[in-house]
Amino acid sequence: MGLVAKWGSADFKQLERLQQKLAKFEELDLDALCAEISKELAARLLALVIPSTPVGKYPASSGKKGGTLRRGWTAGQIDTAAKRTLPMKRTAAYASGLNIEQIGDDYRITITNPVEYASYVEFGHRKVNGGWVDGQLFLTKAELKLESIAPGIVQKKLEARLKELFNV
Repeated sequence: MGLVAKWGSADFKQLERLQQKLAKFEELDLDALCAEISKELAARLLALVIPSTPVGKYPASSGKKGGTLRRGWTAGQIDTAAKRTLPMKRTAAYASGLNIEQIGDDYRITITNPVEYASYVEFGHRKVNGGWVDGQLFLTKAELKLESIAPGIVQKKLEARLKELFNV
């Protein structure tokens, strides 16, 4: 005597919806997402480093104005002919227009300060008459802060994109 299985009925609509959502996920442009995240991280780094960059203080009689180092932050290729400088209050808007260099799986945005003495203020330098001036490490501290918050930023961007895809 043979056994007969009774399967009953099944509703496959949920599986079909899942299949459609997974198909949407496959269409996700990961390069665009990585570029978007890279620009967000660059904007955050600029927002951290610009306010912490020291401003020189000069006597009024010297005619010098401080802030050259702070205004010197730029990203991407340095356009010395146009003397582009970073707009301090619009770092996110500025970062959205940055060029991203993709090397393998890495996405790179170069942030620089071409002011001649930037590295001396950052890392320290010898005095003319001997002794040492300690560096202020404003960029190093900004990078460390960004490293601590970057995973959360990446996670939020990824979750937002997945919510868009899956209409959650």
